[in-house]
Amino acid sequence: MAGQEDPVQREIHQDWANREYIEVITSSIKKIADFLNSFDMSCRSRLATLNEKLTALERRIEYIEARVCFKPITRVCRTFLF
Repeated sequence: MAGQEDPVQREIHQDWANREYIEVITSSIKKIADFLNSFDMSCRSRLATLNEKLTALERRIEYIEARVCFKPITRVCRTFLF
């Protein structure tokens, strides 16, 4: 009976080692997923802020072009328009 316990014990230890390995892999995958989700939210936020700034700049440029071109057409306006 002692000879049968040795392989069973070895199998139990191997099973626990496999379970621990799977737990480490699972935990690592969860950490990576959390990081990627956090990175995604950060990028989206920064891109939204950048988009707002670009939109404001575009409006200012359009306003300045309109003010410059309101006078009779000059060479400056032609370069903006064409």
